[in-house]
Amino acid sequence: MAAFFVSALFFKIVLVVLVFTITLVIAMYSTYGERKIAAVMQDRVGPDRAGPWGILQPLADGGKFFMKEEIIPATSNKFLFILGPSLAMLTALMTSAVIPWGPNITINGTLVPLQVADINVGILYVLGIVSLGVYGVMIGGWASNNKFSLLGAIRASSQMISYELAMGLAIIALLMVTGSLSLNHIVTQQSAWHGMRWNIIFQPLGFFLFIICAFAETNRAPFDLPECETELIGGYHTEYSSMKLGMYLFSEYINMFVSSAIMATLYFGGYNFPYIDKLAEVMNANLVSLIAVGVFFAKIFIFIFIFMWVRWTLPRFRYDQLMRLGWQVLIPLSILNIVLTGGGILFIQNLFK
Repeated sequence: MAAFFVSALFFKIVLVVLVFTITLVIAMYSTYGERKIAAVMQDRVGPDRAGPWGILQPLADGGKFFMKEEIIPATSNKFLFILGPSLAMLTALMTSAVIPWGPNITINGTLVPLQVADINVGILYVLGIVSLGVYGVMIGGWASNNKFSLLGAIRASSQMISYELAMGLAIIALLMVTGSLSLNHIVTQQSAWHGMRWNIIFQPLGFFLFIICAFAETNRAPFDLPECETELIGGYHTEYSSMKLGMYLFSEYINMFVSSAIMATLYFGGYNFPYIDKLAEVMNANLVSLIAVGVFFAKIFIFIFIFMWVRWTLPRFRYDQLMRLGWQVLIPLSILNIVLTGGGILFIQNLFK
């Protein structure tokens, strides 16, 4: 029993380190990908000097952040000024703990789940951690003792509160279909129909609402009002420099990666792909698991591309338009989606009585 516990703990630690590393690397190279995508859309080259095709540009940016002068305003609350970006980074990284990255694999006779924590309230955990993310922004903006930073922090907090309501209501409709709060159970359900019983089939409106709220939650354009340069200089991180600024900027890309993973998990089958069950009959189980992990990351990269595509396509909303969309459009649509979902479930239940 002790040997089994040590083995399970070792594999869990390895998985945590692996997920942490992959998250940071993907977030780092998302900055490079966004510059290249923006360059293509604007008919220019993009980064091309740091290594071949500019592939080392993210490392150069990270080195610059580390080596720049560390400035803490004299009138700021120094403890909270440092806590703000640290909290933003921490909450961004914690969200990935409940995401099932692939089917279980077997190593030396030990079954290893590719999920850091399989808790039965995984969706509540995600919503709770996402809600904590606003504190990093709010604390940083307030502690800076700068009116533009404070305005950016207030915008961010009110925006996140507004769009979290619609996001939560969209997830309630999904829970009515799945009957579970566990992300692992939701992905397993979507493995039916030869791996093609994806929730997007039953919840197209819910997914549409969720992805809009995901843009707002991550402060991505056209919902990047908290960082609106034309009005607020740099928003809530105006007074930040060096790696503390880098942590704020980096946490945005981590949130984008994690949001993409959650959307793929909830609505697009997670690691499931068409005829995964047939492939498992003729191929080694571990190899099928690795293919499933690759498919899952392919879905994530598609969503990351959509985040970047929208940023360089749509103009920024005015703040009154942002609030009106959240309260007068998305929340009523979310409630309508719940009503339609409930009606559809009752109709199907009565049909097959």
